[in-house]
Amino acid sequence: MTAPSKIVCVGRNYVAHAREMGNDVPKEPLLFLKPSSSIIREGQPIVLHPVSDHIEFEGEIAVVLGARLSKAGSEAEARAAIGGIVALNDVTARDLQKNDGQWARAKGMDTFCPLGVPGAVPDDLDGIELITRVNGEVAQRATGADMVFKIPFLLQYISQYLTLEAGDIVATGTPAGTKRINPGDVVEVELVGISRVSNPVVAG
Repeated sequence: MTAPSKIVCVGRNYVAHAREMGNDVPKEPLLFLKPSSSIIREGQPIVLHPVSDHIEFEGEIAVVLGARLSKAGSEAEARAAIGGIVALNDVTARDLQKNDGQWARAKGMDTFCPLGVPGAVPDDLDGIELITRVNGEVAQRATGADMVFKIPFLLQYISQYLTLEAGDIVATGTPAGTKRINPGDVVEVELVGISRVSNPVVAG
């Protein structure tokens, strides 16, 4: 799988997660980027970089663009550009996220984007079920219906500002339940029946 030109991420897109972080839900989608250099695949280790004392998992439903999308005129046009659905873990150095004021270090370090193999696009995007497990125990569970801003709207919105190229990835936010990870943990993000990615955690 070729590396995307960019990974566009959406913050605070689930009400309960925004609240657990002490934040309000934004009035418009909150966007940030992760570099393609942060991507790892199934079985590769998440490295706990020593610059941070508090690193957490964030399981997410992500979209792979199947076609170029720029200034989409409708949600239907945006939806038609989806090429696949993929499990993604938006690993985050929570202390750096709070201290830096922007999230390039906190979310962009090497190994901070475990990414599964894309699966087929279901007819019902709201019905996509996300389950995150740590050492086999369920830590997060949500569906696309729980999002504040739904997938077609997000793609249309993003395309007004950033041209999305075929192969680019849009991560749609994480639900409540994020927790600190430690060496020896195994984190699995599953989109039931579609995609999954599982990664061990190691010290840096």
